[in-house]
Amino acid sequence: MLLETLQRYWGYDGFRPLQEQAMKCVLDGRDSLVIMPTGGGKSLCFQAPAMCLPGIAIVVSPLISLMKDQVDALKTCGITAEFINSSMSAEERLRVANEIRAERVKLLYVSPERLVQDKTIEFLKSLKISLFAIDEAHCVSEWGHDFRVEYRQLRVLRSSFPEVGIHAYTATATERVREDIVASLELRDPELLVGSFDRPNLIYKAERRNKGLGQVGEVLDRHKGESGIIYCTTRNDVDKLHQSLTEQGLKTLPYHAGLPDLERRRNQEAFIEERVDIIVATVAFGMGIDKSNVRFVLHYGMPKSLENYQQESGRAGRDGLEADCTLLYSGAEAARWRSTLDELPTDAAREAGIQSLEAMNRFCTGAVCRHRVLVNYFGQDLPAEQAESCGACDVCLGQLDLVPDALVLGQKILSSVVRQEQRFGADYTAQVLKGSKDQRILQNGHDKLSTYGLLANEPQKAIRDWVEQLVGQGFLKKEGEYNIVKVTPEGWALLKGSATPRLLQPAVTTKTKKQAAVIEDSWEGVDRPLFELLRDLRRAKADEHGVPAYIVFTDTALRDMARRRPTTLDGFRHVKGVGEKKLADFGEIFITCIAEYCREHTVAADVAQVDVPVKPSSSPKPARSLSESLDGASASAIGSFRFFREGKSVAEVAEIMNRAVSTVGGYLSEFIRHDQVTDPSPWVEPILAKQIEEAALEEGLDRLRPIFDRFAGAVSYEQIRPVIECLRIRMKGVSEP
Repeated sequence: MLLETLQRYWGYDGFRPLQEQAMKCVLDGRDSLVIMPTGGGKSLCFQAPAMCLPGIAIVVSPLISLMKDQVDALKTCGITAEFINSSMSAEERLRVANEIRAERVKLLYVSPERLVQDKTIEFLKSLKISLFAIDEAHCVSEWGHDFRVEYRQLRVLRSSFPEVGIHAYTATATERVREDIVASLELRDPELLVGSFDRPNLIYKAERRNKGLGQVGEVLDRHKGESGIIYCTTRNDVDKLHQSLTEQGLKTLPYHAGLPDLERRRNQEAFIEERVDIIVATVAFGMGIDKSNVRFVLHYGMPKSLENYQQESGRAGRDGLEADCTLLYSGAEAARWRSTLDELPTDAAREAGIQSLEAMNRFCTGAVCRHRVLVNYFGQDLPAEQAESCGACDVCLGQLDLVPDALVLGQKILSSVVRQEQRFGADYTAQVLKGSKDQRILQNGHDKLSTYGLLANEPQKAIRDWVEQLVGQGFLKKEGEYNIVKVTPEGWALLKGSATPRLLQPAVTTKTKKQAAVIEDSWEGVDRPLFELLRDLRRAKADEHGVPAYIVFTDTALRDMARRRPTTLDGFRHVKGVGEKKLADFGEIFITCIAEYCREHTVAADVAQVDVPVKPSSSPKPARSLSESLDGASASAIGSFRFFREGKSVAEVAEIMNRAVSTVGGYLSEFIRHDQVTDPSPWVEPILAKQIEEAALEEGLDRLRPIFDRFAGAVSYEQIRPVIECLRIRMKGVSEP
């Protein structure tokens, strides 16, 4: 019944992880608390069973914009849904009430404030209620990051409707928050379903903000014509960045609490309806955004907690396609957030705030897999197949340039902290190590320390960054009002040589960056010109229906259309995300557009077999790096093998497959491992290959950077990799019996 409902209304032929269990809880009438990451399909967990049960489902939603988006999306799928909120006239509310009494509404969205009113409770008692769904349930808990007093009052539902199941849904909740939700809503023996907090389609990157607008421009260049959100920590930053981008000819709109309500609403609607691609906003923007095709989220400043970051960055890629999450941080945000902790009402709350801020700072400054840090924070681990590389963050993609001898550098910095008697801050420590002639250093006699000027040849800003990185990785800690740096137990271990930090190079290199394999996979087989044509058609149909474009069809559906190129209604029915209502409403116009495109460009229509990696619905497949085994290879990598067997060069294969040379270089590494190739001469000159092998035997095969440095940049990584792969295979063959 559930699968039939999913196919009929939403065009889905399978469940995402935990969806089926969550839906069965609703059908069985058992209370539940469901925690899924943003984009994990929480809404379907109550929407689908609501269509299978008699009566009307009541959904608690915190924002008017969120209600409207959800109801518009449901109506587009052929589902009778309504909302009641303060934006409606008395006549509109009366119309909805009459529709409900006539049993013509399956889902009703209301705010917590309205729901707990006596007159609302009495009205609902006259109806057949199938379920209560509490969306954004973390708002119930005072330990959550977005506590709302009105949500606490929802406990009235248990006493007023003792026989109706209550189901709470949220994207982020630590164990303490979960316990608070259960107690506050008086859930009875609830089923606790906690999904993976990992979002493998999100590509995380964190870097210190130094070039400011230039760094923002780098992100926007990668996403021309695509939807994105830029988060700032202050209203002033929003206004300045919006103005700067506008002066550069980019079309953006601002959003923060200081703008008039009407302007904020118009700007949000312009973004949702794709009349503007980029919104520059504070955290006031987002909870009500159910936009599925946000291709990037850029933080122009550090959030105050990983809960906030998980939810804000999670607004990207809700359609399951790849999306960038770039975080530009500076010490200013950490200091600003720390200053606000004094306003918290209790010591426990302040301590919790400090711990959250420190965890956020470690995420920014660390050189550990970003995906791992996030899921560990919420008490989970990455799957075993991602243990060595998630394939979707700057750390695992090798986009960070690390200091070659971080142990010695870390010991120098910590030694200076110790010799300064652990009584000074990070700036002061950096000045001592640089050899500054600052009057305070001379007065304290710290120019006589053995560590004074020990890093005189390094930029002071780089030294300051290294101190922060050591704090972020737990080797140093900050204490007191003046953020005095002190050595931690882990730091003493570092001084003894039994622990090693990972410190970033101060200079930004221009080397080609490895890209996540998920990007290639999600576009595999897509006819890009057709995709763009279908985007235009989607925009036109959305305008006609007065809804956001992604409600007509998601990017996932458009990409599938551009792979299959269906020209019949039966073929169109098999496109991902096409249910019966959308087939009836949009099928003819879209297949006509596709058929005309195929005729004009003489390309095959109605592609029966779509050669694209299939991801089973029962278990999410993580983004894989190109260095993994054939089991994780993309379809493009496999398709390249026959060309390499013919002896073609990387450049030739790149031209044939219309791929970047760096991407095809990754395919070559997979081919060498798969075919167990031991001779790199088809791709690297024999004399050079011999020199690379000699360097590798001296430096070791575990890291390519030392080998690269041996040649002072004269030999590229694309030349080094195939030689090393072949050498590893030869050495493995020798060592095996």
